Amino acid sequence: MDNRSVSDAGGTPGGIGQFLLGFAMACVGGFLITHQVSVVGSYWSFWGGSSFGITLLPMLFGVAILFWNGKSVIGWLLTVAGALFIFAGIIANMHIYFQPTSLFNTMVMLILLVGGLSLIARSLRPYSPKQSP
Repeated sequence: MDNRSVSDAGGTPGGIGQFLLGFAMACVGGFLITHQVSVVGSYWSFWGGSSFGITLLPMLFGVAILFWNGKSVIGWLLTVAGALFIFAGIIANMHIYFQPTSLFNTMVMLILLVGGLSLIARSLRPYSPKQSP
């Protein structure tokens, strides 16, 4: 078994400082980017109106069957399929918008995120103090 120190990152010698700095940068950059994004959702509309009630019916029938008999395969199938259909309808109709911001703020966010991820990847390589640039 290799004799490794506590400062190892990813099982390679050295790089814990780079890893921690990169992790902090990536977290701050990711937070700032997600803070500038608006997510707006709607639901499927069949035949002109909202169809949420129609997609809710299979799940409600499944739940009713499960209250009658908890071991019913049809009840479980209807409940799970109805829940997945509702979830798919919500996810498929999300609209994601980047809020207006300055070019400077956008560059800071992207540099923090990409620079942090690059430092994390670099920290996982073996460290040699005699590396040339």
